[in-house]
Amino acid sequence: MSLESNTLWQDIRDEVHGFSKNEPVLASFFHSAILSHDSLETALAYNLAEMLGNMALSKLAIRQVFAEALENDGSIGIKMRRDLLAYHERDPACDKYAMPILYFKGFHALQIHRVAHYLWGNNRQQLASHLQSLCAEVFCVDIHPAARIGGGIMIDHATGLVIGETAIVEDDVSMLHAVTLGGIGNESGDRHPKIRSGVLIAAGAKILGNIDIGEGATIGAGSLVLKPVSPYTTVAGVPARVVGRAREVSPVLEIDQRSHLLS
Repeated sequence: MSLESNTLWQDIRDEVHGFSKNEPVLASFFHSAILSHDSLETALAYNLAEMLGNMALSKLAIRQVFAEALENDGSIGIKMRRDLLAYHERDPACDKYAMPILYFKGFHALQIHRVAHYLWGNNRQQLASHLQSLCAEVFCVDIHPAARIGGGIMIDHATGLVIGETAIVEDDVSMLHAVTLGGIGNESGDRHPKIRSGVLIAAGAKILGNIDIGEGATIGAGSLVLKPVSPYTTVAGVPARVVGRAREVSPVLEIDQRSHLLS
């Protein structure tokens, strides 16, 4: 699938037309969520506003904020499309490009973060923090607006995910629910992990401190990582230890969480 805007958007619309025919009881939902919009950006803004809007911050206000961010920062739309392709490529439960937009809260939380990050960088920290708080309340996903996150990210299930203020997540990373990219105490400054391209972080892993997780590394499910991890290395355990080398050039594509069995 190409990242080209019109091609991906048309494929999504075609998919949702099929959904509507197969499940007429949801036809009005599909129309409001996708088919009534003229672009992927407006559909995304509408759907996230419907999920987040409340008495303090209306759905219309949220749509306007998202529209502003998407218009002024073209990287948001580019990364969002890369995220959609990542879900379709890596998640066996995602056989349609429309699924993350409609149903996947990991995708939703990630796009909210992208807008909050834009606001944070434009001296609108209070609104950025408000979106972060709403996202944590609605999706149980807490990503600090200052965290820097690349494109082609898949966050599967996502419940309990925490990413701290000075964390960096580079391109083409996959992670699952209950992952923490956190600090190790009350220290200030640069205090959170740096996740390099192509890393797989399995369910429940905790990576703490300003440490580097090298390109193509795999972090096993439930691991506690307190030291840097070399590129293309598999670690697992509490505390984490090296148990082998990645079996694939890009372990992120395999989403194999059995790291403790690979040594």
